[in-house]
Amino acid sequence: MAVAAASVAIDQITKLLVVQNLELGEVVPVVGDLIQFHFVKNSGAAFSIGNAYTWIFSILAAAVTVFIIWFARRIRSLAWAVVFGLLLGGTLGNLLDRLFKEPGFGVGHVIDFITIPLLPAIFNLADVSITAAMVLFLILTIRGIGLDGTRQSDHVEQKSDEHEQEEHEQV
Repeated sequence: MAVAAASVAIDQITKLLVVQNLELGEVVPVVGDLIQFHFVKNSGAAFSIGNAYTWIFSILAAAVTVFIIWFARRIRSLAWAVVFGLLLGGTLGNLLDRLFKEPGFGVGHVIDFITIPLLPAIFNLADVSITAAMVLFLILTIRGIGLDGTRQSDHVEQKSDEHEQEEHEQV
Protein backbone atom coordinates (compact mmCIF):
# COMPACT_ATOMS: atom_id res chain seq x y z
CA MET A 1 0.00 0.00 0.00
CA ALA A 2 2.94 2.34 0.59
CA VAL A 3 3.94 2.10 -3.07
CA ALA A 4 0.37 2.89 -4.16
CA ALA A 5 0.09 5.81 -1.74
CA ALA A 6 3.42 7.27 -2.89
CA SER A 7 2.46 6.81 -6.55
CA VAL A 8 -0.88 8.59 -6.09
CA ALA A 9 0.65 11.40 -4.04
CA ILE A 10 3.44 12.10 -6.53
CA ASP A 11 1.02 11.91 -9.46
CA GLN A 12 -1.52 14.26 -7.92
CA ILE A 13 1.09 16.77 -6.71
CA THR A 14 2.73 16.96 -10.14
CA LYS A 15 -0.66 17.41 -11.82
CA LEU A 16 -1.53 20.19 -9.37
CA LEU A 17 1.78 21.92 -10.12
CA VAL A 18 1.17 21.65 -13.86
CA VAL A 19 -2.34 23.10 -13.59
CA GLN A 20 -1.10 25.95 -11.38
CA ASN A 21 1.97 26.84 -13.43
CA LEU A 22 1.24 26.07 -17.09
CA GLU A 23 -1.38 27.26 -19.53
CA LEU A 24 -3.42 24.60 -21.31
CA GLY A 25 -1.48 23.66 -24.46
CA GLU A 26 1.77 25.24 -23.24
CA VAL A 27 4.99 23.37 -24.06
CA VAL A 28 8.06 23.75 -21.84
CA PRO A 29 11.40 22.05 -22.62
CA VAL A 30 12.63 20.12 -19.57
CA VAL A 31 15.62 18.20 -20.94
CA GLY A 32 16.17 20.07 -24.19
CA ASP A 33 13.98 18.54 -26.86
CA LEU A 34 14.24 15.07 -25.30
CA ILE A 35 11.61 15.59 -22.59
CA GLN A 36 9.01 18.35 -22.55
CA PHE A 37 6.03 19.34 -20.46
CA HIS A 38 2.96 19.82 -22.67
CA PHE A 39 -0.17 20.47 -20.63
CA VAL A 40 -3.29 18.80 -22.06
CA LYS A 41 -6.55 17.47 -20.68
CA ASN A 42 -7.43 13.99 -21.90
CA SER A 43 -11.02 12.80 -21.81
CA GLY A 44 -10.17 9.46 -23.41
CA ALA A 45 -7.76 6.62 -22.85
CA ALA A 46 -4.22 6.31 -24.22
CA PHE A 47 -3.66 8.45 -27.31
CA SER A 48 -7.02 10.17 -26.52
CA ILE A 49 -8.92 7.13 -27.80
CA GLY A 50 -12.58 6.96 -26.80
CA ASN A 51 -13.16 10.60 -25.88
CA ALA A 52 -16.93 10.07 -25.79
CA TYR A 53 -16.64 7.19 -23.31
CA THR A 54 -14.94 8.83 -20.32
CA TRP A 55 -17.53 7.39 -17.92
CA ILE A 56 -16.70 3.86 -19.09
CA PHE A 57 -13.01 4.44 -18.28
CA SER A 58 -14.09 5.63 -14.82
CA ILE A 59 -16.07 2.43 -14.23
CA LEU A 60 -13.22 0.24 -15.51
CA ALA A 61 -10.66 2.05 -13.34
CA ALA A 62 -12.91 1.65 -10.30
CA ALA A 63 -13.31 -2.07 -11.04
CA VAL A 64 -9.54 -2.52 -11.44
CA THR A 65 -9.01 -0.68 -8.15
CA VAL A 66 -11.46 -2.94 -6.30
CA PHE A 67 -9.90 -6.05 -7.87
CA ILE A 68 -6.34 -5.05 -6.88
CA ILE A 69 -7.37 -4.32 -3.29
CA TRP A 70 -9.23 -7.65 -3.09
CA PHE A 71 -6.40 -9.58 -4.75
CA ALA A 72 -3.62 -7.96 -2.68
CA ARG A 73 -4.09 -10.31 0.29
CA ARG A 74 -2.75 -13.20 -1.84
CA ILE A 75 0.59 -11.51 -2.49
CA ARG A 76 3.51 -12.80 -0.41
CA SER A 77 6.34 -11.35 -2.46
CA LEU A 78 7.83 -7.87 -2.18
CA ALA A 79 8.39 -7.72 -5.94
CA TRP A 80 4.75 -8.58 -6.68
CA ALA A 81 3.61 -6.13 -3.99
CA VAL A 82 5.52 -3.41 -5.85
CA VAL A 83 3.87 -4.44 -9.14
CA PHE A 84 0.38 -4.24 -7.69
CA GLY A 85 1.21 -1.10 -5.70
CA LEU A 86 2.35 0.69 -8.86
CA LEU A 87 -0.70 -0.55 -10.77
CA LEU A 88 -3.06 0.53 -7.98
CA GLY A 89 -1.36 3.91 -7.60
CA GLY A 90 -1.46 4.62 -11.32
CA THR A 91 -5.06 3.52 -11.68
CA LEU A 92 -6.13 5.60 -8.69
CA GLY A 93 -4.19 8.64 -9.90
CA ASN A 94 -6.09 8.73 -13.18
CA LEU A 95 -9.37 7.68 -11.56
CA LEU A 96 -9.18 10.67 -9.19
CA ASP A 97 -8.91 12.94 -12.21
CA ARG A 98 -11.92 11.30 -13.85
CA LEU A 99 -13.96 11.60 -10.66
CA PHE A 100 -13.03 15.09 -9.50
CA LYS A 101 -11.72 17.16 -12.43
CA GLU A 102 -13.75 19.18 -14.92
CA PRO A 103 -16.18 18.79 -16.58
CA GLY A 104 -17.76 16.69 -13.80
CA PHE A 105 -17.92 13.61 -11.62
CA GLY A 106 -17.06 10.43 -13.52
CA VAL A 107 -16.35 12.28 -16.76
CA GLY A 108 -13.41 14.42 -15.68
CA HIS A 109 -10.44 14.88 -17.93
CA VAL A 110 -7.09 13.37 -16.97
CA ILE A 111 -4.22 15.85 -16.71
CA ASP A 112 -1.39 14.77 -19.04
CA PHE A 113 1.83 16.73 -19.35
CA ILE A 114 4.92 14.66 -20.15
CA THR A 115 5.97 14.26 -23.74
CA ILE A 116 8.95 12.63 -25.34
CA PRO A 117 8.88 13.77 -28.97
CA LEU A 118 10.09 10.34 -30.12
CA LEU A 119 6.88 8.83 -28.69
CA PRO A 120 3.40 9.62 -30.02
CA ALA A 121 1.83 10.25 -26.60
CA ILE A 122 1.46 12.76 -23.82
CA PHE A 123 1.23 11.11 -20.42
CA ASN A 124 1.48 11.64 -16.65
CA LEU A 125 3.16 9.95 -13.70
CA ALA A 126 0.14 7.68 -13.10
CA ASP A 127 0.72 6.34 -16.62
CA VAL A 128 4.40 5.88 -15.79
CA SER A 129 3.41 3.84 -12.70
CA ILE A 130 1.09 1.64 -14.76
CA THR A 131 3.75 1.12 -17.43
CA ALA A 132 6.42 0.32 -14.82
CA ALA A 133 4.02 -2.18 -13.22
CA MET A 134 3.52 -3.92 -16.56
CA VAL A 135 7.27 -4.10 -17.22
CA LEU A 136 7.87 -5.62 -13.76
CA PHE A 137 4.91 -7.97 -14.31
CA LEU A 138 6.52 -9.27 -17.51
CA ILE A 139 9.93 -9.67 -15.86
CA LEU A 140 8.51 -11.60 -12.90
CA THR A 141 6.33 -13.74 -15.14
CA ILE A 142 9.18 -14.58 -17.52
CA ARG A 143 11.41 -15.43 -14.56
CA GLY A 144 8.67 -17.71 -13.21
CA ILE A 145 8.34 -15.92 -9.88
CA GLY A 146 5.03 -16.65 -8.19
CA LEU A 147 2.97 -14.39 -5.94
CA ASP A 148 4.63 -16.09 -2.98
CA GLY A 149 8.08 -15.08 -4.23
CA THR A 150 9.24 -18.57 -5.18
CA ARG A 151 10.36 -19.48 -8.66
CA GLN A 152 8.31 -21.95 -10.65
CA SER A 153 11.51 -23.90 -11.38
CA ASP A 154 12.02 -24.28 -7.60
CA HIS A 155 8.63 -26.01 -7.37
CA VAL A 156 9.50 -28.32 -10.28
CA GLU A 157 12.89 -29.20 -8.74
CA GLN A 158 11.30 -29.77 -5.32
CA LYS A 159 8.66 -32.10 -6.80
CA SER A 160 11.36 -33.94 -8.77
CA ASP A 161 13.46 -34.37 -5.62
CA GLU A 162 10.41 -35.61 -3.68
CA HIS A 163 9.58 -38.07 -6.48
CA GLU A 164 13.17 -39.41 -6.54
CA GLN A 165 13.14 -39.76 -2.75
CA GLU A 166 9.84 -41.71 -2.89
CA GLU A 167 11.24 -44.05 -5.56
CA HIS A 168 14.40 -44.57 -3.51
CA GLU A 169 12.35 -45.36 -0.39
CA GLN A 170 10.25 -47.90 -2.28
CA VAL A 171 13.34 -49.85 -3.39
